[in-house]
Amino acid sequence: MTETVHVPLGDRAYDIHVGPGLLAEAGARIAPLLQRPRVAVLTDETVAPLHLDGLRAGLESQGIAMSALALPAGEATKNWAQLARAVEWLLDERVERRDVVLALGGGVIGDLTGFAAAILRRGVRFVQVPTTLLAQVDSSVGGKTGINTRHGKNLVGAFHQPSLVLCDTDILATLPPRDFLAGYGEVVKYGLLGDADFYGWLEAHGPALAAGDLAARGHAVRRSCEMKAEIVARDETEQGDRALLNLGHTFCHALEAATGYDGARLLHGEGVAIGCLLALDLSARLGLCPQEDPSRFAAHLRLMGAKSSLADIPGDLPSAEALLDLMGQDKKVLDGQLRFVLTRGIGRAFVTSDVPRDTVLVLLNEALEGR
Repeated sequence: MTETVHVPLGDRAYDIHVGPGLLAEAGARIAPLLQRPRVAVLTDETVAPLHLDGLRAGLESQGIAMSALALPAGEATKNWAQLARAVEWLLDERVERRDVVLALGGGVIGDLTGFAAAILRRGVRFVQVPTTLLAQVDSSVGGKTGINTRHGKNLVGAFHQPSLVLCDTDILATLPPRDFLAGYGEVVKYGLLGDADFYGWLEAHGPALAAGDLAARGHAVRRSCEMKAEIVARDETEQGDRALLNLGHTFCHALEAATGYDGARLLHGEGVAIGCLLALDLSARLGLCPQEDPSRFAAHLRLMGAKSSLADIPGDLPSAEALLDLMGQDKKVLDGQLRFVLTRGIGRAFVTSDVPRDTVLVLLNEALEGR
């Protein structure tokens, strides 16, 4: 059964459809958006062999023609060169302002496609067809688009909302276990930041979800999308509440930069899970949340078989001071001060700049010594 989550943003409002078999229904669901029966699809070289034919069949069933470009897979694709390649291809395909571009892939393809759509002809519409758990519950929703630079992650981009999001939960069965667990890092983040009941549900049902329980997967994706939609509707451009969605990300982005955005060492969702645990630990050290919260979350990550500490990241990592410097490049820096998302307990996150640098250094040094 398909469920729908609405993102109420006035004339930029859109729906997120969650359920099985949506790839086959893509044509019927996208057709109302089209002025002419054709779309251009950006995907990657891993996703294309798995899902491009299914998408084509779903579109052709409604008489919609499709052209596609497959970019290299991986975080390294979110760069200037691949953005230029994508935009030039879309222009070669004569994509007009009234047309629709489709992003078929994970967070990398979704972010890059959305940015390309935002700048192409000063803005064309696009549809997200996320193929990873992480993209379905997080990056495909909310309109954040962009690329990475040598200065850090997602520092160049635009807010450009999709016109539709199709989360086909059947697609999740094709994910390698590591990629699924990486996406779970974003799912559990929602419970930690704003819904203690959902977090408790994940503690009870997380193993079944990872093992392939379709009902559990559907519930997790829908609830995550609901929470993100609620926050985005209140604060679309991250002037306040939306920053809560960055729980774990200040640490995560520093770790990603330190590992050179090498997915073999650290996937984004893995960094989020580790970052959330560090944020809980920091909150406990500052006397903000119960002392047992970090150990409770660490135990859950271990039960799931997910990465939970810096010791789980292969290869060398820089010093605590160097990691803190990398955190200083984060988009959440305001007037030169780092902003952290911390918690007053599971489900009660808040944003603050009132965090002593020395406390963070001690935390990072202890985490590095544990490797």
